[in-house]
Amino acid sequence: MAKKDEPYRLVIVESYRPSQTSGLHGPIHIRPVAGQGLPTNLHVECSKSLSRNYPVGTRFRIKAKLTDKEGSGDFLYSYFGWKYEVLPQ
Repeated sequence: MAKKDEPYRLVIVESYRPSQTSGLHGPIHIRPVAGQGLPTNLHVECSKSLSRNYPVGTRFRIKAKLTDKEGSGDFLYSYFGWKYEVLPQ
């Protein structure tokens, strides 16, 4: 069930290689960067280009909202077609 009252906001995320990939799709994933009031272990659903077209560890600014799916817990969602900003290292 989506969180209807949760607003979209700008979030800084980074690509990383999780130590455990059981139940995950692909070897590279996206997570929020610490210090934004979000757990860094939240999964992020966004454009696959962030994990495919840039080196692991690259940081991005995306527009996302906290949401959930029945039975799978909270995650950040950003529409795959939205523009994102690649941040300097």
